[in-house]
Amino acid sequence: MAKRTAEFEALLTPGEVANMFRVDAKTVTRWAQQGKIPFVWTLGGHRRYPEKKIHALLAQGTTQRKA
Repeated sequence: MAKRTAEFEALLTPGEVANMFRVDAKTVTRWAQQGKIPFVWTLGGHRRYPEKKIHALLAQGTTQRKA
């Protein structure tokens, strides 16, 4: 996990998020592409997921599924 500092929010990798939701990392990428989970781009062009927002989604028990 990323270190926390006063200036930056901790970010998670797709694999870390996948472990939390117990899904494959490709599923996490697909959710991000569909706008179901928030992400940011790194300077290297990789997706990273804000830790606080991911934990909030887990607490809700959802990935904002649409019926």
